[in-house]
Amino acid sequence: MRRPYRAAPAPTKEGPRSNRDIRGVREVQLIDDTGANRGVVSFFEALKIAEDAGLDLVEIAPNSVPPVCKILDYGRFRFLEQKKASEARKKQRTIEIKEIKLRPGIDKHDYEVKMKAMHGFFEEGDKVKVTLRFRGREMAHQDLGVKVLERVKVDTAEVAKVESDWQLEGRQMVMVLAPR
Repeated sequence: MRRPYRAAPAPTKEGPRSNRDIRGVREVQLIDDTGANRGVVSFFEALKIAEDAGLDLVEIAPNSVPPVCKILDYGRFRFLEQKKASEARKKQRTIEIKEIKLRPGIDKHDYEVKMKAMHGFFEEGDKVKVTLRFRGREMAHQDLGVKVLERVKVDTAEVAKVESDWQLEGRQMVMVLAPR
């Protein structure tokens, strides 16, 4: 059995409609190339004005009644919109979660090195997950781990706030800090 022939769907254009792509509209609110509001004019008259100026008629606000159209250079308009979008993407910043691993019997100098790294992460705007791992008999002395995490909390108080306080997860204690 043969299936009926279906035409491929018409490709949809990205962005605003321009010139003859604007369909089903009799009148438009026209803004000319100088930015002056010409008021409500017929679509064909607006198209003729745009062609006489050597520019395009671009639909700016399609949902208003009547739709707002502007006379401008469509290629330049698209270029400027792409440029704005890329600038917005450049300014976006994703917050990462960096992890610092500690032990309950950490030495003074090792602790200072870890704190220096943590301060660097906070300056970059990242969150820090402090993981304190217990091995073997250290599980019997969880109070030592709590002391280390409390010390971290006090030492980072001016640059970071505690997002989630320490929790025991199996053989490790976890605490998350976020920059202020």
